[in-house]
Amino acid sequence: MKKMEQLKSTDRLRHMCEDFTRNTVIDASLYNKFGVKRGLRNSDGSGVVAGITNVCCVHGYVISEGDKQPIEGELIYRGYNVRDIVKGVLSDKRFGYEEVAYLLLFGELPSTEELTSFSRLIAEYRELPRYFSEDVIMRNPSPNIMNKMAQAVLTLYSYDSDPEDKSVESEMLKAISVISKLPAIMVAAYQTMRRFYYNDSMVMHQIIKDESLAESILSTLRDDRAYTPEEARLLDLCLMLHAEHGGGNNSTFTCRTVSSSGTDAYSAYAAAIGSLKGPRHGGANIKVMEMLDYVKTGVKNWDNDAEVKEFLRKILRKEAGDRSGLIYGMGHAVYTLSDPRAVILKENAMNLARGTEFEAEFGLLDSIERLTPQVFAEERGDIKNVCANVDMYSGLVYKMLKIPVEMYTALFACARMAGWCAHRMEEMINGKRIIRPAYKAINVNKEYIPLEKR
Repeated sequence: MKKMEQLKSTDRLRHMCEDFTRNTVIDASLYNKFGVKRGLRNSDGSGVVAGITNVCCVHGYVISEGDKQPIEGELIYRGYNVRDIVKGVLSDKRFGYEEVAYLLLFGELPSTEELTSFSRLIAEYRELPRYFSEDVIMRNPSPNIMNKMAQAVLTLYSYDSDPEDKSVESEMLKAISVISKLPAIMVAAYQTMRRFYYNDSMVMHQIIKDESLAESILSTLRDDRAYTPEEARLLDLCLMLHAEHGGGNNSTFTCRTVSSSGTDAYSAYAAAIGSLKGPRHGGANIKVMEMLDYVKTGVKNWDNDAEVKEFLRKILRKEAGDRSGLIYGMGHAVYTLSDPRAVILKENAMNLARGTEFEAEFGLLDSIERLTPQVFAEERGDIKNVCANVDMYSGLVYKMLKIPVEMYTALFACARMAGWCAHRMEEMINGKRIIRPAYKAINVNKEYIPLEKR
């Protein structure tokens, strides 16, 4: 009897969902009719200008006499080209994420004394509140680290003595605290997942305050705490490149939109984490690695361009891969000729991969990057510029660093928190109005029908 009732309930739900779909689907032609810019994108793919920022410039094309002209991509933090920042850090053989976070938060490059003081502050705030791991993370395991991170950031509100204080000083301390604690939350969430979902041992290490943020992640993640300087610097490079990407990317725009309502910092940062989780945003590097596995299996000779092209052709035709028709890691909303993050990451990762089992995989990704534009042109007649984005190589870099795939997007969030914080405070100071775009309603007026006549 109970099973019959469940079947009836399922049947009712199916019919209700069919009604929902019928009453919700919108004729795609109406978007053009009413001039709606879907995804806040113009017809040429450029973004609708929704604000002004002094934090970051993402430059991938120029508009000349009304035409969109492709250029080599540039990423500029507070006026400084990220290539120059990375070059300076690497030449000094030091860690740079803390310097980048300082630059994004305060708008200026720190002096040696300022950087030392700020790095110490980051280290001091890295410890989670007492019993936080046990009460917030371990008691409620999550199969997805991003969801647990969002929940944990929201919960930090309860540990703040004045969580609604929105003064610049208070907001800055909240920002530094969340930037510092998020990696520890991430690792604790992974270790808890490891025990609860994989029936594996959970290893929880103490924070070593003398380590940089990148070193701390590797140190607390690995059972034996061992890592090489080269590994830590490569992870630090990833953190620097992912720290910020302009006000228009989905998660940052989410952070600014939520902040414009006047809500607290923890709510805004948790919302940004939720946005980044999506496979169309921060989760894309996982899709690249899934695609790479398909290519590795489907292509016998990885050095044969013709064979690789044929498999990419099958992916576009939805005959191979995940049948989505997408070649993950290729294309970007802003960059046209190149994504500077992908270029920098590829150059440095290849150096570390040479002579290892990962060298051939990097070579295969390089072939995918090189051949995809040709396949697009041949299959779809699409001759527009399409370049590899940072997700093309970040997943394999994380794999090379022995970072579990469940943490790929979470690492992105740890890095991007600095950018979210900078944009939230910029919105709080300059926004002054709640972000509220318009939606064109197309439903027709109906006369109410009394319940007994339906």
